[in-house]
Amino acid sequence: MITTDPTMTNLFLQLGLDESAEAIDAFIQQHQLPTDVGLAEAPFWNDAQRQFLVEQWKADAPWALTVDQLSEALHADAVRERAAAEAAAAPTN
Repeated sequence: MITTDPTMTNLFLQLGLDESAEAIDAFIQQHQLPTDVGLAEAPFWNDAQRQFLVEQWKADAPWALTVDQLSEALHADAVRERAAAEAAAAPTN
C-alpha cells in the first residue's frame, strides 16, 4: 500500500525516477507528447510504470490528480502549438 503524499516529487519516486525539481523539469521538457498520445501510451514508460499510472488513474486513487498533472505537463507544448495553429487559422473579422 502506498502511504506517501501524492505530490509530483513522490510520484517520480514511485515511478523510480529522479525526484529532484531539476530532474522533474528536465524529464517534462525532454518527454513532451503529442496530443493524440495518452500518458500511459508514452513509449518511455516501462511496464511497471505504465501499470502504476493506469491503475492510479482508473481507481481515482489519491494519485489520480498528480497523474493528471503530469499528463498535462507532458502535453503542454502540443496543446500550446495546437492553440496557436487554431488561432492563426481562425478568420478575422
